[in-house]
Amino acid sequence: MSSVKKTAVSTCVALATGTLLTLSGLAVPAMAQGQGAGNAAPIGGVQLEYLDRGLVAAATPQGVFLSWRLKAGEVAGATADGLTGTDYTVYRNGEPVATVTDSTNYLDTAVTGEGAAAAARYSVGAVVDGVEVELSAEVAPWTQAYTDLPLTRPADGVTPAGEAYTYAANDMSVGDVDGDGAYEYFVKWDPSNSKDVSQIGYTGNTYIDTYTAEGRLLSRVDLGVNIRSGAHYTQFLVSDFDGDGRSELMLKTAPGTKTITYGPDGAVTSERYVTLPEADVVAGYTDTDDYRLDAAGYYEHVVGMFKGWQDHPEVAAGNWPATLEEAFGIAQRYDYPLSDADARAMADYFIDVYAPSRSARNNLRAFEGFIVDGPEYLSMFEGATGAELETVPYEPGRGDDGLLWGDYAMARIEPGNRVDRFLAGVAYLDGENPSAVFARGYYTRANIVSYSWDGERLAQDWAVDSGHVPMSNPFNDGPHGGRGSSEEFGALSGQGFHSLSAADVDGDGRQEIVYGSATIDDDGSLLYSSSDILPAGSSAPGTEAKLGHGDAIHVTDIDPDRPGQEIFSVHEGATGAPYGWAMRDASNGEVLFGGYTGRDTGRGMIGDIDPAVRGIENWAVGLRSASGQLLPGNGPGTNMSIRWAADGTTQLVNGTGSQSATIDDAKRGRLLTATGTRTNNGTKGNPSLVADVLGDWREELLVRTADSSAIRIFVSTEVTDRKLYTLMHDPQYRAEIARQNTAYNQPAYTGFYLASDTDFTGVPVPDAFLPGALPALQRQLEQAIAAGDVSGPAAQQLRTSLDQAQRAVERDQSGNAVRALQKFLDRLEQTKPGTVSDEARVQLGYAGSAVLTTLG
Repeated sequence: MSSVKKTAVSTCVALATGTLLTLSGLAVPAMAQGQGAGNAAPIGGVQLEYLDRGLVAAATPQGVFLSWRLKAGEVAGATADGLTGTDYTVYRNGEPVATVTDSTNYLDTAVTGEGAAAAARYSVGAVVDGVEVELSAEVAPWTQAYTDLPLTRPADGVTPAGEAYTYAANDMSVGDVDGDGAYEYFVKWDPSNSKDVSQIGYTGNTYIDTYTAEGRLLSRVDLGVNIRSGAHYTQFLVSDFDGDGRSELMLKTAPGTKTITYGPDGAVTSERYVTLPEADVVAGYTDTDDYRLDAAGYYEHVVGMFKGWQDHPEVAAGNWPATLEEAFGIAQRYDYPLSDADARAMADYFIDVYAPSRSARNNLRAFEGFIVDGPEYLSMFEGATGAELETVPYEPGRGDDGLLWGDYAMARIEPGNRVDRFLAGVAYLDGENPSAVFARGYYTRANIVSYSWDGERLAQDWAVDSGHVPMSNPFNDGPHGGRGSSEEFGALSGQGFHSLSAADVDGDGRQEIVYGSATIDDDGSLLYSSSDILPAGSSAPGTEAKLGHGDAIHVTDIDPDRPGQEIFSVHEGATGAPYGWAMRDASNGEVLFGGYTGRDTGRGMIGDIDPAVRGIENWAVGLRSASGQLLPGNGPGTNMSIRWAADGTTQLVNGTGSQSATIDDAKRGRLLTATGTRTNNGTKGNPSLVADVLGDWREELLVRTADSSAIRIFVSTEVTDRKLYTLMHDPQYRAEIARQNTAYNQPAYTGFYLASDTDFTGVPVPDAFLPGALPALQRQLEQAIAAGDVSGPAAQQLRTSLDQAQRAVERDQSGNAVRALQKFLDRLEQTKPGTVSDEARVQLGYAGSAVLTTLG
């Protein structure tokens, strides 16, 4: 899509009182005023979700707390303390009880006690220029500051080795799968034997469920036996990739992956395997294949690799030893190519002698449960039903079992480790439409591919490949820190993290991929790869080295007194890395300040934990200000942050193992103990999700109950006087939520400075296109017709105009869509008796005008 020149117009809607409501500031493309080719110009603006009011009510000892969304399109201006635009009337049981202008929450102190709260029903009316233009649906208060989303746990299982396992709810995502403006919830189920990629043993299947907010299970994706379970294997992306107003689910699959759809009564209505590509069917692959290796299978795999040693491209090119004996540092024993008996003898030597000599932890006789060959796919699923939309071969592919990736080169021999490190994310690479990014590898080779989805086909937009780091001996070398074989992207190798971020770091309106210590530009070129000089005490003082791999990365406007965004990260390169932690300029990767540690610095976090300190603080080794000033004390935690407080400061989510999740404030102490809940991913202590899914701009805490019977959704009930649009309408934050489940979960950040001292006059309001807004207007019209508020010829005339607008939107024709919407608004203004009620005219006119502003 491209931007279209706009000209301001106003739409006047007659009210029952005979006054006029002028919805000023609307924008209509200039060419919509006449005919011509301009009517087919594409629709501009960043594609975001149409969201409803998101009203939630919760009973507290002080009264009933209410919280709701301000949508980005409702913002008219700002003061230093908050955004302005839509005001609100709060209704209790149909009667107005308050007017709210400076926030999007309210505490109804007149209703206290369990009985009074249970009898109350609340709604919120949106008020523009003193006129109520929209009324939300009524909600009943929660009995406490949380609600439970019921789950349907998968059945227990047993591995081929006879090990029993159970299931627990794990990471989550959200998306509007039916276009009604409310989120549905995607829940990943991990088996109890889920493992890191370097750990030996079978795992149970991974599942991805989709639930309505009421807990109805819509569909389940069973990834099957050929997708191993663990933090690094399944990164699932939820987004409206094709702009139809409904979210899709996209993730890595394999033969045996199937989708199960459920009816309203919970009964299975369909069950279907993903479609195998025709080439794989011809090659003999089937849905029932099992590529998991047992110990005997891995032994045969090694024998096969050794029998073909002389034919390996690296051996044939003279880059690797010509014989295995040379690679293992022993005298020549056999002639090449190896016979079957000789290959087995060398496999025995490798597994029983050479590998244990490198590390006592190398027990390749017990190697089992891994998938090192067989097809890999990328599948797109319909969010509402789980139906497969398309399946294609997965890129980037594995190539081998990790030999080229360095998995046999280090002291720890770990086949299937570095090769099976996956990342994924959503990014607005063109500044308007969400793309999917899937990646493989970061310790050595780094391979990243971006995809777009047009509703029918997946298209690969660009691919980035560092190439493998050259090794002189794949069984004894140190590829970490080396440069990949690609002339263009070789500097990317070894720079990836256990997560990634999408952010517009260079200010061109298009998001880049922050791939740890390097950044990929929106067009797939390498923007930069960060390095610096190794200090005294390091492995090679005075030489240049990459910043390298790390576990935690945070990208946002950390320092409001510097232009652009910053990156705070920790690094595990020990004496081979110039920094254990560093703050960088996100636009060019230059280190602003940092510290050498000489060890694996595994954890780091940022957050505005002290409002008296300018900017967002950071901590890994010590606590520092955004500008690098050392502060007293240490950081309060590194598992996950949350924007929970009324004053805009940052809090931390803590709790691991059998502990209940907590929310802690650096100044005030513990704010919440989520009794009976559990975090995920071992010592990482991640909630299932932290995101602004309901209510005002603050984030909700989503954690599983101890028995995984439900996801418990907690909402902050502190009354705030800060008025900000939902964070889900910030493009960077929305992309970050989609990638939060990736590997080592990291917090989501906005593309602007968000802290206790935010100057709201500098908060950007996105020029957004909301694909779901027009269908929502069509539903609103049909409801008005059904209620008798729109009748006679006006009903069909208004329907026709909206149908024309929808067809133009589907064809991506801005001018034609605007013309049809303007016709809809013109017809609304015709005040013939008995056609459109005054109330319907106001509400439909407001909604139609809001849609109109997004189409230019």
